[in-house]
Amino acid sequence: MECMAVERCPWCLLNELETRYHDEEWGVPVHDDRKQFEFLMLEVMQCGLSWDTVLKKREIFRACFDGFDFDKVAAYGEADVERILAVPSVIRSRRKIEAVIHNARCVQQIRAEFGSFSDYLWSWTGGKTLLYRGHERGLIPASTPLSDRIAKDMKRRGLKFIGSVTVYAHLQAAGLVNDHFKSCFRYRQLVDCCDMVIVKEDF
Repeated sequence: MECMAVERCPWCLLNELETRYHDEEWGVPVHDDRKQFEFLMLEVMQCGLSWDTVLKKREIFRACFDGFDFDKVAAYGEADVERILAVPSVIRSRRKIEAVIHNARCVQQIRAEFGSFSDYLWSWTGGKTLLYRGHERGLIPASTPLSDRIAKDMKRRGLKFIGSVTVYAHLQAAGLVNDHFKSCFRYRQLVDCCDMVIVKEDF
């Protein structure tokens, strides 16, 4: 008896690391502040680079930034910037490293206002995962009016290296949006287990 091949989103077929990330994490709703911070800062580090490069360096980032504990990262100083820059194979961008530290402090302020960073993010979707019409067929934009508004608000709150495209990638990764192709086995799994709302493109 032949086994049926498992269908996945085309973007994750580059290598085993991306496939595992897609199967286990991408699009799963995140409600943990540290995880939200990690996912968003990975998007910050990815700017100008491939996602494959970021995933391959993920464990290095975790070691450099105390597992993305933003309370610890917020206390970093110049010595920590130099320490991270000296780590072999790290992305040696002083501006990005300084941005992660700065953003950790901004996230602390958001948590103080909203109770948690995750609550702040989910407030933009009414606490539900968005299922955009057409995205399940692969008609996925780089950004949406929603990510435009969130990026604008984050910039107002002082976060750096944050644009609409970066924010939308985060919404996808952290499960605030389900952008799996309908043919992908994860699409139905997430639809069945998550509290979702179907919306038009102009949400």
